[in-house]
Amino acid sequence: MQETEKYEKREDLFSTVVRAGKRTYFFDVKATRSNQQYLTITESKRRFNEDQGKFFYEKHKVFLYGEDFEKFKDGLNAAITFIETGEVKNEPQGDELDNKDEISSTVDVSFEDLGDDTDL
Repeated sequence: MQETEKYEKREDLFSTVVRAGKRTYFFDVKATRSNQQYLTITESKRRFNEDQGKFFYEKHKVFLYGEDFEKFKDGLNAAITFIETGEVKNEPQGDELDNKDEISSTVDVSFEDLGDDTDL
C-alpha cells in the first residue's frame, strides 16, 4: 500500500452543518475500509489569538461508531431531558452501572478549555 493511500482522507457519505450562536457543529457520516459507517461530530468555535492578532478556529471532534449509537442516544436524551425538565431518567442499571464506574475511574477529563459562562 502506498503511503498516500494509507492516510487518504475518508470521503463524507453525508454531511450537515448546524450553526448555533458562536459555535458551528458538523455531523459527517463516513465509512471504514470495511464499509462500516461511523459519525464524526465536530464543534468549531472562532477564537482570537491576541499574540498574533488573528482569528483562528478551535475544533473538537468526537468519533461515534455504530455499536455505540443506541447508548449514545440514550445518554444524550437523558441529559437533554434533565436540562429541560430537571427529571432524571434512564439511570444506568446492572452491568451498565459497573461499566460507568470503570470508565469514570480511568478517564482524566479537564474542562478548563471549555471557557467560562461569558462564552455562552
